[in-house]
Amino acid sequence: MTVPPSSTPLDLRPDEVHVWLVEPERIDDPRLLEAYKALLDPGERERQRRFHFERHQRQYLVSHALVRLTLSRYAPVAPEAWRFVPNEYGRPAIVGPVGQWLRFNLSHTDGMALVAVGRDVDLGADIEDAERPGETVEIADHYFAKTEVQALRSLPKEHQRGRFFEYWTLKEAYIKARGAGLSLPLDQFAFDLVPGRMPSIAFDPRMNDLPDVWQFMQHKPSARHQAAVAFRRPRGGALSVRWQHTVPLAGDMAPLIKTAQAGG
Repeated sequence: MTVPPSSTPLDLRPDEVHVWLVEPERIDDPRLLEAYKALLDPGERERQRRFHFERHQRQYLVSHALVRLTLSRYAPVAPEAWRFVPNEYGRPAIVGPVGQWLRFNLSHTDGMALVAVGRDVDLGADIEDAERPGETVEIADHYFAKTEVQALRSLPKEHQRGRFFEYWTLKEAYIKARGAGLSLPLDQFAFDLVPGRMPSIAFDPRMNDLPDVWQFMQHKPSARHQAAVAFRRPRGGALSVRWQHTVPLAGDMAPLIKTAQAGG
């Protein structure tokens, strides 16, 4: 199945980021899944086959098809024609003469995947399943900044797990926006979370970064999932973030319906 690029590209202003979310495990139409597979390049198909569990194969397939279909909503490139090259830490960038102004970042976990898209802006995104088994607060004790650990441990125990994933998604989003992966020490930058305000960040001098150039937004797309996006502020102001749930190719991707305005 060949999917043409959108005849009427979506508008993506310099002062906004669009985040598209999908629930891969809920897509079971064989026609859709085959259509997604046809969009992937040979390397992506091989990586998908390497996953042992079917749900992980489904997550990879749907999320990578989402990237291609989403990018084609903004630039006149067929979804299967996009080509990507990773940087030294694995973050992909667009190759080719068309659409290089697009910046995107993909994240997926059990039950949910997202891709964030912006215009000529450094951005990163992360989504996590807060109900997954395993250690949480104990990880923070070893890897988070001291101020974050203190704030986390000061909460009632029943709220600590949720706050851990707020910190974790923000940290992942930031290091992905920097394009440096886990080479950035997690204890050398710290988030301050105040109800009703956007998260703020502080840096150890060794990070050589400035808090004022960064903006962060959080979102809970379901009861069990926590998401965050990070991006460098454009000159002269903040960005707005729009969130949209979709099922790729199941009808047209609807207009963005939920907007989280900066400062709102």
